[in-house]
Amino acid sequence: MSKKNLAILLRARMRSSNHSAKSSLSQFTKEIPSNPQDNQSGDHILRNSSNFGTNGRVYDVVRETMHSAISATKTGGSDITLNDFEEGYFSLSLEDRGKLLLALAKEYDVNREQVRELIKQYLGLETPSSDDYAELHSSPKKEASSSVFYRVEWSLRHALKPTYETFFERLNTHPGGLQFLSILRADLLLILTKENMPSLRALDSYLKEKLGMWLSPATLELHQITWDDPASLLEKIVAYEAVHPISNLLDLKRRLGIGRRCFGYFHPSIPGEPLIFIEVALMETVAQTIQEVLWDNPPIPENQATCALFYSISSTQPGLAGINLGKFLIKRVITLVKKEMPHVSTFATLSPIPGYMQWLLSKLSSQSRFAEEEREGGTKSNPTSSTFSEKVLLPEEEQALMSLSDDSSSGSNGMEVLLNLLSAKNCDWATSPRILPVLEPILMRLCARYLLQEKKRGKALDSVANFHLQNGAMVERINWMADRSEKGIHQSGGIMVNYVYRLENIEDFAQSYFGSGQIHASPGIHSRL
Repeated sequence: MSKKNLAILLRARMRSSNHSAKSSLSQFTKEIPSNPQDNQSGDHILRNSSNFGTNGRVYDVVRETMHSAISATKTGGSDITLNDFEEGYFSLSLEDRGKLLLALAKEYDVNREQVRELIKQYLGLETPSSDDYAELHSSPKKEASSSVFYRVEWSLRHALKPTYETFFERLNTHPGGLQFLSILRADLLLILTKENMPSLRALDSYLKEKLGMWLSPATLELHQITWDDPASLLEKIVAYEAVHPISNLLDLKRRLGIGRRCFGYFHPSIPGEPLIFIEVALMETVAQTIQEVLWDNPPIPENQATCALFYSISSTQPGLAGINLGKFLIKRVITLVKKEMPHVSTFATLSPIPGYMQWLLSKLSSQSRFAEEEREGGTKSNPTSSTFSEKVLLPEEEQALMSLSDDSSSGSNGMEVLLNLLSAKNCDWATSPRILPVLEPILMRLCARYLLQEKKRGKALDSVANFHLQNGAMVERINWMADRSEKGIHQSGGIMVNYVYRLENIEDFAQSYFGSGQIHASPGIHSRL
């Protein structure tokens, strides 16, 4: 095995092990320095933190350093102060980072007393005329009044900016600062799962907005990742692949070889680190199973391909959650592939449905409870409970499920039988020639319902569906037993979905989805409902 292959394998295994520990989102992100040759690792920072003394003393020193860094931003400040703050921040425990971020959110927020005073002044002033010509010929008194109005308005606009705004902007231009801000937001998101405070939410919203601005498509570089890239980059692809894990070096080489493409978005401030990457298979037709893409016969000659299939897209930075870099990545990849290979006319995905089984099991469980209450006469004492009752199964589906009822899948009705089957940890139903034909039409129909009709705030409940629909795709086809892996069975009962990007409709579909939540789908999907 070459040194390059060995490096990829060993590093990927180490990174995968560290990732599974999940001691901290930021720990995972920080493990990869901005520069692969840079030895400023987390361990180095932690060793240096011994200079601070006890844990309490560490926090006090870092907080004081943060105050100095924020104060310095007003006068230009030095990069040394920012370096000290970053190093000190990494020396803190996650608990102390939470305390520090809460202090940042509360003590360096908007000066609301100043805002209130300016609002009072603003409301007491006469609004200037909208007629510019009349303004030129107004009296000196009116001209002075207008000048005061605009001056107060300017002051109010600036007073509404939090104190930490300039601090973040300085960090963004500081070497390594953009990645540090991503790590800081990853910690913030983790802390919010435990302490959901309004001030922390406001800080997160502000930082998310800023990161989205700094990572606009104009600042990102698209790079095709190939086997010839440095081992340090390839091992990150292995480690960060979130949809279909890369099993070995042969698998990696195949995904980067003939008939395959891998593209990543990079930022100049974070060299060698993909922010997000997408894997593409060039095929004759739209694949119906992931086995066709990953394991079947060698890829066809590229000049025979008519379909570019997006089968995996992975974000590498937890701190960039909610920033839709994938939307721009997909559109740029479509443009690039279309230019390189005009004979490719179909752009589609083979996507997981990560929330389907969770939704279905929850639905079956709640409806089974309602059915049990009705049998016991619960609706008489609590008549409102029947309001939420619904018939999840069709009569013929109910009958087919009851015919399966035995010791391993007992139940007083079809919903209970289905719930018991799908809840079994061993998932024996997925390999049973007796059970599979009965479950296929049921799970496929309910999957179509889940994708097209189940909403959250007017948008698709499934996260992957929402991602592709807001990018302008349509739901084309759902595929039975398309992913037979343990993960695929547990997430979606093995079902996968094809979303199709039709170039002439992308913008219209995206606009109608954003505006009214309309989900465009093929007649085949609608017929399953």
